[in-house]
Amino acid sequence: MEFTLHATFPTTPDRLYRTWMDSKGHTAMTGGEASMMDQVGEAFTAWDGYIEGTNLALEPGRRIVQSWRTVEFADDEPDSRIEILLEATDQGTRLTLVHSDLPDHGTIYEQGWIDNYFEPMQAYFQA
Repeated sequence: MEFTLHATFPTTPDRLYRTWMDSKGHTAMTGGEASMMDQVGEAFTAWDGYIEGTNLALEPGRRIVQSWRTVEFADDEPDSRIEILLEATDQGTRLTLVHSDLPDHGTIYEQGWIDNYFEPMQAYFQA
């Protein structure tokens, strides 16, 4: 299962990337405690440990690829994958999120991205 979401934020691609990949920034941006490192191969957690994964590919200011799972994944379900693409626009940064390799219950995460990431990110970057 896979889905794609788009959102535009009033900030630069570089600032959005740096905020996403920084523990304090990610925590402030979403409201959930995060532990992030800006290095390929490093593990991360977000939303107070609800989400965990590993950085698979990083292109500063342009692209983030991570393995991704929540505590709701069964032990025998493999990690899903997120790819975040950042593009400068006249309105700021257009973020494209492709969430793939999801288990059957993965449809719940589509609204979760909107409610728990995109909405708080709008408020964070407008401040």
